[in-house]
Amino acid sequence: MLVNFSMRYIKDIPDQRYKIGIYQWNNKYIIKIESGLYEQTYKIEEYEVASVAELESVFDENFMNCITARFDAMDNDFMLTLRRNEIIF
Repeated sequence: MLVNFSMRYIKDIPDQRYKIGIYQWNNKYIIKIESGLYEQTYKIEEYEVASVAELESVFDENFMNCITARFDAMDNDFMLTLRRNEIIF
């Protein structure tokens, strides 16, 4: 089996709130969504989608609301552990 170790940039998806990039690596598409200190990554096998354009259709209002809620939860979890462990006050 041939394994490709270099991740290839495909494109950015414009968004006012987040940096969204699509990459290709190891026969998968990787969707990276970045917001400040936090990042969400989703992977899907190449054979599961017909095209990169099809991947763009997943960014509907419902999914974007879930992304926002997850970033909020990540921030809350991180801040709580920083305070609980007296790293910040």
